[in-house]
Amino acid sequence: MPATSPVVLDDAAIPLAHAWRQVLLETPAPALELLSGLATDAPPELAVQFYAALMEDPRASRFLDHDQVRNRLQPAMQRWLVQVLCARAGQVEQLISLQGVIGDVHARVGIPVDLVGRGMRVLLVSLVKLLYARSQDRQIAHAASMCLLHSICIAQEGMTQAYTRAKDRSARADAAYRLFSLVQNVSAERERQRALLLDWENQLLYALASPDSLATIEPLAASEFGLWFIHKGIPSFGQNSETEHLSSLITQTDQLLAQLQAGGVAQTANLMPAIRQQLEKIRSLQTMLFERIGELDSGSDPLTNLLNRRFLPTVLRREIELTTSNGTRFAVLLIDLDHFKAINDQHGHETGDRALQHVAATLSQHTRGSDYLFRYGGEEFVVVLVGVTTLQAMVIAENLRKLVSSNPLSLPTGGELALTASIGVAAFDGHPDYQRLMARADAAMYQAKNGGRDQVQLAP
Repeated sequence: MPATSPVVLDDAAIPLAHAWRQVLLETPAPALELLSGLATDAPPELAVQFYAALMEDPRASRFLDHDQVRNRLQPAMQRWLVQVLCARAGQVEQLISLQGVIGDVHARVGIPVDLVGRGMRVLLVSLVKLLYARSQDRQIAHAASMCLLHSICIAQEGMTQAYTRAKDRSARADAAYRLFSLVQNVSAERERQRALLLDWENQLLYALASPDSLATIEPLAASEFGLWFIHKGIPSFGQNSETEHLSSLITQTDQLLAQLQAGGVAQTANLMPAIRQQLEKIRSLQTMLFERIGELDSGSDPLTNLLNRRFLPTVLRREIELTTSNGTRFAVLLIDLDHFKAINDQHGHETGDRALQHVAATLSQHTRGSDYLFRYGGEEFVVVLVGVTTLQAMVIAENLRKLVSSNPLSLPTGGELALTASIGVAAFDGHPDYQRLMARADAAMYQAKNGGRDQVQLAP
């Protein structure tokens, strides 16, 4: 492994590095040499075995195809094997860091961790057999096998640590996006639900003045507030102790209402205070839950009101899954405003902000409702075009480029500020890692910049 700058490991990875270093230091030199010897010719055969074990599982077809395995993944596995077989104590920090990168990729792609474990098991068995076949000294073969066992297990543990963290982050982001989609304006939704709950309470109070009307009061669970909470509130807030408590309060309120309706107005003095107490508890819990999710307003960019990049991984993962399962197509446009620094320098940051808002509005008006539009950061925007061929994506990108250049920004002084954009287009090519798709779009965008700006370039 080539020398690299010092690696800083997190608290969870430090014990793994220490354990790996100890194993390598305690392994006799002849055993380490035996392991290194396998690296000269065994990896190609073993990489084939590793992916053959994965491809036997029907689930693997969602993430892998034979061309990807043969052209990209098997060579990568060969390199990984060489690094593990040739590992030395001074390299463990870099090795552990590498396992974290691999685990992140597995999480982005969505490969089940048990499939990776299956491939590792097949790999380990084959390696141990090779060690004993190549060494006449059983003690050396045993020492090499123990070192190999520990090395692969530690490497897999490092991958799993990173995989778990990444999946947890993804799950939180996915949940946040689901909620953001359901409740995009948290403040307005909170006030609306407060009003609906108050409206149900007022209807009950008015009904008490007319005994015949009391029977017409629908249960709280069937009211507009109750239906919203059951069908949108619980999925949005999540299934937790607070939502379970609020559900219980609604049930208890409806039980008290049923008693009130059965006993008539004569039961008002006994039951109405209890009902209002339950409603107050519901209001309190409702307020707490809305306050907890108020931070999700950050899912939109405050300047342009577009989605921000926080939810881009969620959208791309979902589009990759849909493409894999349904055979649909999609593409990514990475749009960068040209000479934006000069706009800020010459006209001020306020004009720069107005330029971003102007371009965001142009893009919003001329993209389909099924597409996704993000402010990616700075002067960059991302458009996720769904259900398009490569040719269609290029046509749309060129139309957007023309729209930006033909719609200058009006200045307060009465003049106009010409705007242009460089656009990189990357059509989904089957690779399950969304970061690779974004990297291709980014490279195409820089090609457009380097080619003179105000143009569209397609990633290979």
